[in-house]
Amino acid sequence: MKIHEYQGKEILRKFGVTVPRGIPCDSVDGAVKAAEELGGPVWVVKAQIHAGGRGKGGGVKVAKSLEQVREYANQILGMQLITHQTGPEGQKVRRLLIEEGADIKKELYVSMVTDRVTQRVVLMASSEGGMDIEEVAHSNPEKIHTVAIDPAVGLTDADADDIARKIGVPEGSIAAARANLQGLYKAYWDTDASLAEINPLILTGEGKVIALDAKFNFDSNALFRHPEIVAYRDLDEEDPAEVEASKFDLAYISLDGNIGCLVNGAGLAMATMDTIKLFGGEPANFLDVGGGATAEKVTEAFKIMLKNPGLKAILVNIFGGIMRCDVIAEGVITASKAVSLQVPLVVRMKGTNEDLGKKMLADSGLPIISADTMEDAAKQVVAAAAGQA
Repeated sequence: MKIHEYQGKEILRKFGVTVPRGIPCDSVDGAVKAAEELGGPVWVVKAQIHAGGRGKGGGVKVAKSLEQVREYANQILGMQLITHQTGPEGQKVRRLLIEEGADIKKELYVSMVTDRVTQRVVLMASSEGGMDIEEVAHSNPEKIHTVAIDPAVGLTDADADDIARKIGVPEGSIAAARANLQGLYKAYWDTDASLAEINPLILTGEGKVIALDAKFNFDSNALFRHPEIVAYRDLDEEDPAEVEASKFDLAYISLDGNIGCLVNGAGLAMATMDTIKLFGGEPANFLDVGGGATAEKVTEAFKIMLKNPGLKAILVNIFGGIMRCDVIAEGVITASKAVSLQVPLVVRMKGTNEDLGKKMLADSGLPIISADTMEDAAKQVVAAAAGQA
């Protein structure tokens, strides 16, 4: 789960990280009112979408008058903002953050992630913060500094100070940097985040250390512990099909291909998509119905897949372990009839009640293409999507 910058800054503030004063809004008049309330000679008008690269895409503007605040808010609100993280279609801007201006002397980069090799939270930091951090990581990896954090003690003063010095924080600002880094670690740890990033973390002319941006991703499996984080969810920023799938406890992710995939188990789903690509096809989605799929869940899964106008065929690939093949067969039959399925359907089943499931499909009278192996299933569905079945 992702949240907006202004929400991320609310979290950082709770954990003692210094952030600028800012007010979110969803209208041009609201933007002007926010600037008036903040006061001062300079404001930053920032698009709020769940993607980075907003500055390069024209979604961040510095205003030096209330008239400019109105002008920029009018430009940005409602625009289809395209960045390297949105894809070519971009994302519609529905919210703004109006923030007080900052005296930026130096831009730094800091983030917290979990390193699966060391099985520890890792602080990553660089002296080269800002819009081109990805290029820095690619071209100058020596400028990225890391420290693996012992969960028993947290981010120590010594480690925080060492990282701060390595990224160029002057001695007079080390204490402020330490407080911000330790606050970022605490925010990451206590909210079950999977990413907590400040880019840029700035040094001001007065030596202050301020988080000028905030990006958080959260482990969806831990959200039951964090109703306050769930409350931040913005459904306007999410794929409607993925939102609909979540209502039925389906793990669904839209992709760019034309072959729908319905599979039980994330590993098998990944292998299924790889096999489709191996034989020249392109998956239209990742869809894991889980081990407790019912006929209702399978029907809803079909409905969600069929909302994709580019869908040309569907592959159902089931291993009957916890999930019985006859239950999936019942779901496939019910779903096919409920949605008046018009695209070719290939089904491959192995495992518990496999023979019963196959018999149910064969007796259904539906034009289902049966396959015994993943290779056969992939070849059949690729051919069907190409109109060669």
